[in-house]
Amino acid sequence: MLRIPFARAALASALVVAPVAHAASDAELSQLHDEISALRQSYEARIEALEARVKAAEAAAERASEAQKANNAAAVSPAGNAAAVPPLATAPPSAPSAPGSAANAFNPAISAVLEGVYSNLSQDPKRYSLAGFGLAEDAGPGRRGLSLGESEITLAANVDPLFAGSLTIAYTPENTVSVEEAYGIATSVGNGIVPKFGRFFSGIGYLNEQHQHAWDFYDAPLAYQAFLGGQYGTDGAQVKWLAPTDQFLEFGAEIGNGDSFPGSARNRNGVGAFDVFAHTGGDIGSSHSWRAGLSYLDTRAGDRDTTQFDTSGNFVDTRFTGKSRLAIADFVWKYAPNGNAIDTNFKLQGEYFWSRARGDLTYDADGSFGLPQTATYGAVQNGGYVQGVWQFRPMWRAGLRYDRLNPGNPDYGANAPLLAMPGFYPQRYTFMVDWTPSEFSRFRVQYARNDIRPDVTDNEWFLQYILTLGAHGAHKF
Repeated sequence: MLRIPFARAALASALVVAPVAHAASDAELSQLHDEISALRQSYEARIEALEARVKAAEAAAERASEAQKANNAAAVSPAGNAAAVPPLATAPPSAPSAPGSAANAFNPAISAVLEGVYSNLSQDPKRYSLAGFGLAEDAGPGRRGLSLGESEITLAANVDPLFAGSLTIAYTPENTVSVEEAYGIATSVGNGIVPKFGRFFSGIGYLNEQHQHAWDFYDAPLAYQAFLGGQYGTDGAQVKWLAPTDQFLEFGAEIGNGDSFPGSARNRNGVGAFDVFAHTGGDIGSSHSWRAGLSYLDTRAGDRDTTQFDTSGNFVDTRFTGKSRLAIADFVWKYAPNGNAIDTNFKLQGEYFWSRARGDLTYDADGSFGLPQTATYGAVQNGGYVQGVWQFRPMWRAGLRYDRLNPGNPDYGANAPLLAMPGFYPQRYTFMVDWTPSEFSRFRVQYARNDIRPDVTDNEWFLQYILTLGAHGAHKF
């Protein structure tokens, strides 16, 4: 009797519980469907945002592509080698995706070049002079003994989709700090046109635009010392155009303040100097490449201070006011078996300088000898160098360089008995060996026999190290 009511109660309970369980299951399924739908919408939104950022990056890269190619033109070997320009960030600004992303919006490439040298010089560098040439203050072999060398720090980045910028701070052996380069580049002009503005090394010649640590020898050729004061920089504007041709063809023009040697700082409005240049090059087979160029510089000087020796052997100050014109022809040829420069390669390089100056020259400008005298001055001078560098095994190179200057027959006017030194041609023979264990370090030993004046030879020994830290771009062709 008790079993029947119990069975009925159990059956009733089951009939009641079953709908409740079924209802609970439907609610859970509905919740899961909602969660899946929410996740799908979230991921679709994120994917759409990422796709939008990719499209923006591709569009910005396409706009900057031609401008970046033109900016790197001098650095890209006709065989396709990378150029030496400051490393610029290539990613355009993107929309913030998380709080705090603005803190990383400015992220420049930062590099430092640490350089040091030991110099052993047989002649006093404070009295360095080349017969027949008035030299700028910074020209010459530098100080004796141990010194820091010229070290530098560079920051470079894209500013926005329209502009990029670069800043290089230089530290000299004399413990001075200077702004070596500080310029902006318009990256979006297109059609192979790249404007640059600010402070920069001029594009004239071959070696001038390269930083000192990228040179194949420790010091600048004599022609650079005599005609450009070591290296020609300017505050102004530059425009380059890379022609859309199979052969590398580049044209450029610059205007500047003209403060740098062979010009000088002048208190006047307008442009102090201008120059133009053209470069061309190409490949010959898979193992050879070349580049050649012509440049022209026109500048003026007002009371430009220089130093030189007179006919009595006195080291005197001179001062020039007038106009200077300079033309440069340069040529570079490179050889690497089948284009592979890792094991062995050879580089032949040379430049020829032609200069013409007209104006007034003051002898004993500071009055040290009590004989200050100003007279008319005119000179047509030339000079140049040729050098070869052979990498005879991985990490090891050897180089030879020959420099020669022709002072011509300067017209010193009334100062001729004091300064004229006809018939002497300054020249120098240089030999170097360097070891490059990686692209970030180099150690060099260099010797030079420098015939700077009649019966005066400077025997110069240099031991140099170069260490590169951070993101540093490849060097120019």
